[in-house]
This record gives sequence, C-alpha cells and structure tokens, in this order.
Amino acid sequence: MPDFCAALGCSNQRNANTKQQGITFHRFPKDKVKRQLWKMALKRRDFEPNDRSVVCSCHFKAEDFDRTGQTTRIREGVIPSVFLFTRHLGKAHTATRTSRTSQKAAEEPPQVQAVEQTASDHQYALDPVQVKKRLNEAREKLEELRRDLRNAKDRERRHKKTVKSLLEDLKHKHMLSEELQQRLDDILLG
Repeated sequence: MPDFCAALGCSNQRNANTKQQGITFHRFPKDKVKRQLWKMALKRRDFEPNDRSVVCSCHFKAEDFDRTGQTTRIREGVIPSVFLFTRHLGKAHTATRTSRTSQKAAEEPPQVQAVEQTASDHQYALDPVQVKKRLNEAREKLEELRRDLRNAKDRERRHKKTVKSLLEDLKHKHMLSEELQQRLDDILLG
C-alpha cells in the first residue's frame, strides 16, 4: 500500500520519483501529545492519523532535519510547519466587498504554489557519503600534485647541476668568450 503525504492538498507519494527529488517521508510520532501537535498543524478536519500516516519533507524547514547519518531524520520536538493552505482555512469570513476591484479579487482563485516546485527546496542538502567521497578524492589529488611538484623541483635541481657542470667544462677548455661567460654567470647566479 503506497504512502501518501497526509498534508492537505499535498499529493506526494513515496516512490522512486520522490526519492530521486530528495523528498523523504516521516511517520507521525507515537507519543500522543506530539501526535496531537502534528495533527493540529495539518489543520485537517476529522483527520485521525494511523500508524502508517506520514508527512513528507516538503512540510518541514531545512533546519528541522538531522542529516548526519545515512537516513534523514526529523529533529526531536519538531512539528511540520510549511503548508500551502488556501484562503478558506485562514481568516474568518468577512462582509461582502462593494468595490469592483475587491469583488474581482474575491472571484479569482487563490494562488497556490505546486508542491512539486517546493520539492526542489530540498535539493541543496548534502549527502554525507558523497561529501566524504569527494573529500577523499580531493585529498588524493592534493597529494598527487604535491608529489608532482616535489619531482619537478628535483628535476630542475638536477638540470641546473648538469648545466653548471657543462659550463665549468667549457670554461676549463677555454671555449667561452669573456662576454658569454659573464652573461652565463649572471643567469645562473641571478
């Protein structure tokens, strides 16, 4: 039997699609007081949650989650608080408006954002396994680059030593002019 979110107007269902979007589902607390608080937050008339009733992660704030383990959990004492209620659940009915603009505004249906759009709000959450994997990859790359730098410096030192040795040989054999010898000394010492 599929799990649907118990929030009014939410059609999120526990399936592969919602899992891919990063939407998680959380059962009502077993504690009667906490369960009653969740029930009141949903504002559903004549709704009585059962043991399988769930609320999706779209109805919680980002700071309500504990994502330190392998599973996403709701922090202790958190109550769902993000809902897209329509106007009929909000204010009590007021007297009929008389201006044309007020009447036109009253006739227009309320603007309710689709729940699927809010699902992307939860895509910013970090997956600890992926973060650890990327951190290890970055460390390995850093170590590889340090090794390459050390090798490059060693090669440079060896090449300089070889060039210096060749120049000394050319000097002893008097194959360099004074001017060329002075330039090479400036380059090597500078």
